[in-house]
Amino acid sequence: MERLVAVWCPTLLEEGDRADEAREFTRVLDTLEAFCPWVEAACLGVATLPARGPARFFGGEPALVALLAAAVVEVVGTTEGVRVGVADGLFAALLAARAEVVVPPGTTGAFVAPWSVAVLRRPELAVTLQRLGVHTLGQFAALPGSHVSARFGADAAACHRVARGEEGELAGLRDPGIDRRLRVVRGEVTDGPCQPGFFGGASAADARAARAFARVQHRLGIDAVLVGRLGGGRGPAERARLVPWGSRDTQSSSSAPAGRPGDATGDGGAPWPGRVPSPAPVAVLVDPPGVEVLDASGRPVTVTGRGLLTSTPTRCSVAGGPWQGVAAWAGPWPATERWWSTRRRRARLQIVFEGGMACLLVAEREKWWMEALYD
Repeated sequence: MERLVAVWCPTLLEEGDRADEAREFTRVLDTLEAFCPWVEAACLGVATLPARGPARFFGGEPALVALLAAAVVEVVGTTEGVRVGVADGLFAALLAARAEVVVPPGTTGAFVAPWSVAVLRRPELAVTLQRLGVHTLGQFAALPGSHVSARFGADAAACHRVARGEEGELAGLRDPGIDRRLRVVRGEVTDGPCQPGFFGGASAADARAARAFARVQHRLGIDAVLVGRLGGGRGPAERARLVPWGSRDTQSSSSAPAGRPGDATGDGGAPWPGRVPSPAPVAVLVDPPGVEVLDASGRPVTVTGRGLLTSTPTRCSVAGGPWQGVAAWAGPWPATERWWSTRRRRARLQIVFEGGMACLLVAEREKWWMEALYD
């Protein structure tokens, strides 16, 4: 097994919407490369490098660990945000980094033995083992390998070999997409769905734009270049968002505008009861004007507690202007928001006027406003 140095940055393990963690992690990697050119990112917030060469050059593994920790602390700004360790294999090296120790060569099995089986990142296997009275990796390693393979399967058998110190790698420890993600943050990747360009594809113009955006953000800050993305919400104004270029929301925006990868709606696949169906309006009004909606008898049309119109709308007046006849309408779509705190009930109604203009109205507390316009 290769002897590895693991650098674990707990404050950078989860990426926020602004991609600050990914950008800071790229600076951590650049700092580590000053000590060794073979630095690898295992996942966001975790980097590894071979221990043998750098340790010889810098006076041993403990001295190397101290130098790396001090250098990365200058990047992240806190000693609590950096932990460095050395051990045989990636799995043990990660645990060594968490414990901030240097594990002597050949003692991996003894080092990992006291750790909980939960560190294998196999929740179902961990629960089953704990129910059987096996709580630590040492107890798991003591089980016969043939019994583990027959009872739990091939993946558990691989975990068993890691627990015994026979192998150093474990499936799931490395993020296969981390290198691409970091290249996106650096502005080096512009092809495919990971970082769409401003011009709709991955052309040479997109590559030039990406480099320019990265330089602007480096000089003026991350908010200097913003792009529009769809987010979760019921109303069109709630769904529109501006996010920094290169953030997590833009890396997969061609297939997931602002949600999880692969989510074409941009809301992470979450349900939004009361959302108006497609097509979406082309213009959302910043200052929605008030609208009067009347039926054929001249009575105001409102929305009942059951989410139904009190009568059929026949004419409307926008901001006190002339009355316009209603050619068609659809809805309403009622929505109850923040039911756990301040209850807010609204309903939306699509209206097509006789002149051909189509709009989206929103009702709240028996009053109507024009929220958006359709093409």
